[in-house]
Amino acid sequence: MRAWLRRWRYGPLLVAALAALPVGAYETDAYQNRAVPTADARVVLNREVNRALGDIVARWRGPVTESRMVDAVYHRIGGRHWVDKLERWAMRSPEVEKLPTPRRASIYADLSLLAARVGRVFGIGPSFRVAGVLVGSDKIGHFLSQGRKFWRRFQHSHDEAAAARQSAFTERAIFGSVTTGVYSNADLVANYEGHRFYRSLFEDGIVPGKPAILARTDHGWQIQRAFDFADYVNPWWDEALYPNAYDALLAPPMRRRLHELCPEVERDPGLWQVPEGTDAELGARYAMLELRDRRDWRMPTLCATPLPPSEPSP
Repeated sequence: MRAWLRRWRYGPLLVAALAALPVGAYETDAYQNRAVPTADARVVLNREVNRALGDIVARWRGPVTESRMVDAVYHRIGGRHWVDKLERWAMRSPEVEKLPTPRRASIYADLSLLAARVGRVFGIGPSFRVAGVLVGSDKIGHFLSQGRKFWRRFQHSHDEAAAARQSAFTERAIFGSVTTGVYSNADLVANYEGHRFYRSLFEDGIVPGKPAILARTDHGWQIQRAFDFADYVNPWWDEALYPNAYDALLAPPMRRRLHELCPEVERDPGLWQVPEGTDAELGARYAMLELRDRRDWRMPTLCATPLPPSEPSP
């Protein structure tokens, strides 16, 4: 414990500094109220992205370069602030039906401040279904902003593994373990899929069997096909289906907290299972992402494993 205290002696200053940023939320909860039926937001989110792309293309002026287009998309639906524009729109829009997870009822609600850290201070972002997958609102921001950074690193290195190493570093640092104790594998997956999105703007076959979204013309760009979140979202975006890796301070109370949900798993085990073959396919696709495999924390497995008697309550 002394090592942790030394490590976190500047924790209050870090929390105070981050609290001054325009933050919407820091973590999301894909566990509580998972069985509540909600409408899929794929159609309305696709509409917003395609509307933005159409407007960018219609207003295009100047050199027709990939870098300028990526920046234009980012500035239109991404953004420099902590919460991206499309992410914020999804959080606020009544067209996007969210799981009913009040801050005081989330999986992090009863954890101590020492264990949950910044995640406890900033609260919980909403979760909603996209292409049949339950995702946290923060994944939209990872897709657009961190995906752009991934794409830019790939443009310099032409090496996805090299770009992935920096992506993993951000998850170990301010966007993850350092501030929350959570290493989100789903964040890294969304980062990479954002990179694929930006590549698919210009490259055929990035989405198998589909041409690039855009084509160059003499005066700008032409849209060849519509954007669809279903081309990028998969079950590993769901933090209950591809669980986070928690640090030594957070893991014991989180395990006990999740065990409280085991009766819900027994009532509807299908909500907590990944389709057959998915893990093998996605494991091969994301082999370079430095994911920390915690499939032993999937709820069916976790609930089948008794709690160690020495673990403290949350």
